[in-house]
Amino acid sequence: MSHGGHAAGEPAAGPSYSGTVVLELGAGAGALVLQVPAGLDGAEIEISQDGNVGSARTHSMVRPRHVSGGTIYAAVYPDLAPGSYVVRAGTDAPGPTVAVTAGAVTTAELSAAGLSVPRR
Repeated sequence: MSHGGHAAGEPAAGPSYSGTVVLELGAGAGALVLQVPAGLDGAEIEISQDGNVGSARTHSMVRPRHVSGGTIYAAVYPDLAPGSYVVRAGTDAPGPTVAVTAGAVTTAELSAAGLSVPRR
């Protein structure tokens, strides 16, 4: 996992603005927006289905996201099957978990203290 570094020849992604991320949600798919500290800009954070040892990991790069009221740093995971996911930020060791719901975008915050999921 890279923290701020990029593979040779791989361009660094720039910031996104409101309306530039399109998510398809439905009965079999949800999405996760993982907000992180600005110091993780450019890091790739992996997630995998909890309890499914053989499940593939997916990763997303942390990017600045310009939203009304300021800038947040987040990794966006689209088109996820509903269920519980383990966040692996910086190590192969399992980290905190977050639940993804079909037809919805789950927002969670990952800080030095761990993961928090705001109540809706």
